[in-house]
Amino acid sequence: MTFVLVHGAWHGGWCWQRVADILLAHGHRVFAPTLTGLGERSHVVPPDLTLSTHIMDVVNEVKWKDLDGIVLCGHSYGGLVISGVAEHIADRIAAMVYLDAFVPRDGESLLDAGGHAQPGPDGVMVTPISATYFNVNAADRDWVDAKMTLQPIACFRERLTLSGAHETIASKTYVRATGFALPGFDACRERCRANPDWRVLDIDCGHDVMIDKPLELANILMTA
Repeated sequence: MTFVLVHGAWHGGWCWQRVADILLAHGHRVFAPTLTGLGERSHVVPPDLTLSTHIMDVVNEVKWKDLDGIVLCGHSYGGLVISGVAEHIADRIAAMVYLDAFVPRDGESLLDAGGHAQPGPDGVMVTPISATYFNVNAADRDWVDAKMTLQPIACFRERLTLSGAHETIASKTYVRATGFALPGFDACRERCRANPDWRVLDIDCGHDVMIDKPLELANILMTA
């Protein structure tokens, strides 16, 4: 199987390493691109960086590496990214997994979907939310905080135009991390639960499931 793992706001591809190691050990292919302006790409922040840029980061990852039949997983903000990706390359996606993520409706931004982000003094960049707030396990909080980077508020304000392409994917899973309280995620879970086309699962940990419960998450992905 081929997995494409999309991180959330302020994170980077680094957050998937534990899960990637497990999937690779089972013989699968794993791609965890870092989105423009974040993580090891935080030194490149174009003035017009938006959600659309991040969508094309993933679309081009798939196209340029000739990936097909992929399991596409998006964490948190990454739920908007993968929904946009499906608009471009639905024919290459075998399954989608929304990991404690926003499942946007047409015309919604992250802020519209129940997320929150406040720009700093410059009015442009948003300071990362702390690992403690995300309820990351205590042993990893300092490490996670040290890896998080600023992100432009424009990424959270851009509204997606969706035709519903992500709903055409035959296999769709929503995973809710019950150790992190956010009404927006609860609303997404309940919408998915009301649709028989979705598989809905709960996992007992904080928001960064890939860090807190990598083995459990890998098993969920391998059954997607």
